[in-house]
Amino acid sequence: MKEVTLPLVPDDRGVLHAAASDVSGVLRSLGAGWLRAVRTGGSNLDEETVAALTIELAKLADRIDVECIGHTSGEGKSGR
Repeated sequence: MKEVTLPLVPDDRGVLHAAASDVSGVLRSLGAGWLRAVRTGGSNLDEETVAALTIELAKLADRIDVECIGHTSGEGKSGR
């Protein structure tokens, strides 16, 4: 399975943050890696279950992307 890294950036208080695009990328890579492992015989996991989990990870990644697009375009400031 492919190694995935998530760059973390500390703020002025030492709290670590990750770029949303990196997080959504990791979610998509994780699902794709699971599917690849199952389909190539590298895992004994149930393919239907892995496919369902991969879809949910992709949906979560999509929601993160949409929220960030809304935030950067000013839509995220609509009273939330």
